[in-house]
Amino acid sequence: MNIMSNHTANKLTGKVAVVTGASKGIGASIAKQLAAEGASVVVNYASSKAGADKVVNEITSDGGKAIAVQGDVSKKADIDRLFAETKKAFGQLDILVNNAGVYEFLPLEQVTGEHFHRLFNLNVLGLILTTQEAVKQFSSNGGNIINISSVASTGTPAGGSVYSATKAAVDAVTKSLAKELGSRKIRVNSLNPGMVETEGFHAAGIADSDFRKQVEAQTPLGRIGQPQDIATVATFLASDDSAWITGETFVVAGGFR
Repeated sequence: MNIMSNHTANKLTGKVAVVTGASKGIGASIAKQLAAEGASVVVNYASSKAGADKVVNEITSDGGKAIAVQGDVSKKADIDRLFAETKKAFGQLDILVNNAGVYEFLPLEQVTGEHFHRLFNLNVLGLILTTQEAVKQFSSNGGNIINISSVASTGTPAGGSVYSATKAAVDAVTKSLAKELGSRKIRVNSLNPGMVETEGFHAAGIADSDFRKQVEAQTPLGRIGQPQDIATVATFLASDDSAWITGETFVVAGGFR
């Protein structure tokens, strides 16, 4: 199916977007959706080159523009390279989607300093440092930052003390930066998905778990999400359709609370 032909007026024509952690799952879906709306997309990945190349190929075969750039966004040098490559390829930056993150649940007695720092370094510090560099690249026309948080920031499931804390931090960072950057025409919003069926979801064994059944039972719309459910909202937030929205937290979870 040619996704490009479905859009008569593309919302993001002429824009350049960086999506971190975009080799699979939600990040890949967001990258494809932004490209379908006319944006040139930088598909960032930490380790899965094959996954990122596949996303780029899907975009370009549909007439879109995309490149893949390796980089671990918990490392400052990698972040710098990511944006240098973006500038080299596309000459500008308009949209940043901070999607890279690590998801790991542990019971309290198993929590270690290593676990804490691994999650906070990527999910919070990495997000802040990536944003810091992106803001330097935005033009005087402003820019747009979308932080992928989680319903876990407020839903706080058992075993997720550190993970939920990182996502609550992301929500707070979003609100604070929206106030700090608003005068520069930079919008910052948080997108908080519920349970979504991704490669990671299957790898973690959640697909056939009681946890999934519980979540579905507590979800008014009766199903878990698909990556596309998140990507369409990300596209709305990246576009001028949401021009007067900043500092908000969008829970996209089928009504799950």
